[in-house]
Amino acid sequence: MADIIHLLPDAIANQIAAGEVVQRPASVVKELLENSIDAGSTQIQLILNDAGRSLIQIVDDGRGMSMIDARMCFERHATSKIREINDIFSIFTMGFRGEAMASIAAVAQVELKSRQSTDTVGTHIRIEGSKVISQEPINHHVGTTTIVRNLFFNVPARRNFLKSNQVELKHTIDEFTRIALAHPHIGFTFHHNGLELYHLNIGNLRQRIVSIFGKQVNDKLVPVEEMTDYVSVSGFIGKPEIAKKTRGEQFFFVNNRFIKSQFLNYAVGKAYEELIAEKSFPFYTLFIQINPAAIDVNVHPTKQEIKFEDEKSVFMIIQAAVKHGLAQYSVTPTLDFSQEAQFSNLEAVRFAPKADERILSKYTGGHGFPSSSGQQTPLSTPQRANWQTILPSAMQAATDIITLKSKMDDETFDSFSHHSLFDENEIHAPFEPIQLHQKYILTQIKSGLVLIHQQHAIERISFEKYIKALEARPSASQQSLFPKSLEFSPQDSFLLSEMLPDLKQIGFDIQAFGQNTFIVHGIPEENIGEDEQAILEMMLESYKESYGSESLSKKERLAQSLAKGIAQKSNKKLDIREIKNIIEELFACNEPNYTLNGKKTFITLSLQEIEKKFN
Repeated sequence: MADIIHLLPDAIANQIAAGEVVQRPASVVKELLENSIDAGSTQIQLILNDAGRSLIQIVDDGRGMSMIDARMCFERHATSKIREINDIFSIFTMGFRGEAMASIAAVAQVELKSRQSTDTVGTHIRIEGSKVISQEPINHHVGTTTIVRNLFFNVPARRNFLKSNQVELKHTIDEFTRIALAHPHIGFTFHHNGLELYHLNIGNLRQRIVSIFGKQVNDKLVPVEEMTDYVSVSGFIGKPEIAKKTRGEQFFFVNNRFIKSQFLNYAVGKAYEELIAEKSFPFYTLFIQINPAAIDVNVHPTKQEIKFEDEKSVFMIIQAAVKHGLAQYSVTPTLDFSQEAQFSNLEAVRFAPKADERILSKYTGGHGFPSSSGQQTPLSTPQRANWQTILPSAMQAATDIITLKSKMDDETFDSFSHHSLFDENEIHAPFEPIQLHQKYILTQIKSGLVLIHQQHAIERISFEKYIKALEARPSASQQSLFPKSLEFSPQDSFLLSEMLPDLKQIGFDIQAFGQNTFIVHGIPEENIGEDEQAILEMMLESYKESYGSESLSKKERLAQSLAKGIAQKSNKKLDIREIKNIIEELFACNEPNYTLNGKKTFITLSLQEIEKKFN
């Protein structure tokens, strides 16, 4: 029988590798930015057209490459980072496997221009689908310019897999943001279709955070810094009042590399317990420094998930550091690490000692987040928490979360049973509906009881209201006597710009005014007296939750975001008129049974089921 095992051709092997490294334009941007950082760049430009489909260009002022290195960087497993196997366990640079350039060149048309300071001329290489088209000398500044055109031009199936330009650009903004946060000592610019989205000057971490997320966060940042022999934690956390409904502004960096970690997110969340609303997420940008030998970065192809050698200690240090930071700035009682023998005797750890909101509809009521009334100066004599009561629960929480393989994002609305919509005549049984716990509405029908989830019902009612408004003639807008100027983060500005035509349809008169600034000339009549910035930020946070969903249209996503924003503030005491309005409007909806994301709005309990409970 003939031999059947053979080596893959390089072109095919590179395309297979590209499947791991290059998933979308954002993947290319990440790899190329990391290359520029490893080259010692101080200024990096990112230029995209069509969200990176037609053009990705990165220009840096790094050390550049020689003619031979410029050619070698396109070979698989060609790297300057590893000479022997032990080097793998002491990597501090961004990349080291040497597959990025080869993988990108396998699925795109690539140009590389580069020059070292010791060379008089640079090198210009053109590659398409792993095939070298040309290599010639060129005049070029010191540094490297990489141009990637027509991504997946030779893999149509992969190109068809890409989402809309808006979604792909959002992924790229996410990658850019993570890298820019990790390297405030580098200046970045980001242009898309000729428009500048970001211009980030060299500075410190606080300045970089403010440049990315907006001036409004500046006085809401709390510094965190804790040092132990095992791991060090530094960065900034947000005061409770800027907690949001999405995780978009939570960043962990281990040895300056962005990571995703459910158990570290949980550690920070535990530190904010009873300070922020349920299902809200605090802002934080935290940097963890640890011996590379104590972590495994190769558990995921993109190296965004890592494994710690001693997860329990890392969990406890993160949680304690955040608590300490909040305490020093008058947000919550502090913790004295040096006083707690149990904590300092952990196997891996020896601590170094350290010194009336208006409503958005007739149904809603304001529930603000707990906020700090203190000044941004450390307490002179911090209150010490009792570690004898805190530590056991913290250790147990650390153990629980590490062993937990998955965690539900939302609690479902428990029910005894569910039936098809009942006959309309049943609603008119002689019984006054009542509100329970400012969360549920109980009413009687002839066959039993109906229990309505107040928040879910208002979300469904509001969603259908906004969908009708978006499909009808433009709603009336109450013009402001003095137009208001609002500033948003670049990412929120991008989303808001995308939504402006539809927002006008429902009564928001908003005009873009320069970079990341908008002028509000008018708002819907029912929102008169509201804080315009709070309304729009609430809507944007809800919009982000469904952003990129292929099952919803753009208008449905907008209507859902507005409805969810209103519903999130709906847990308040209602009078009988408001209760009856909710019941009548819910069952007048086209789809009264569920919210748009599948949560039940009501359950029914028949007389037979009630009787069975007593027997």
